[in-house]
Amino acid sequence: MIPDRIIEQGTLRTNGARATVEVRLPWYRALPGSCVSEVSLAVDGVPAQEESLRWTMNGRTFRVEELAGELDEWWFPTDSVEVSGDVPVPADGADHQVDVELKLYIPYIVTDHGVLRIEEHDTKTMKAAQS
Repeated sequence: MIPDRIIEQGTLRTNGARATVEVRLPWYRALPGSCVSEVSLAVDGVPAQEESLRWTMNGRTFRVEELAGELDEWWFPTDSVEVSGDVPVPADGADHQVDVELKLYIPYIVTDHGVLRIEEHDTKTMKAAQS
């Protein structure tokens, strides 16, 4: 729905081995963490391994699979979450291509095939700051 605003420009951070970027909700209404189905992060075409991905919202950090039962933490359209993963990125002043893909369930829209699931992707180019 709003794929060109998923990645917040200028938010790429790295410690050399792990990359973090801030991500916005590509939907117009808040969703609980349980609605996050899948997340991917890649920098310069190198994907973070799924087991290294972390999702931080409202000050709490989760593995993506932990979000499936998360009903207490909500993602609001005005708030960013941090997506991080093991991707080697130098803070060398060069531009880096960041790709994020999100797959989300929209629980209040039911179709003939079940609950609506949206798939959104964004790519931004930015420099990495040292974290």
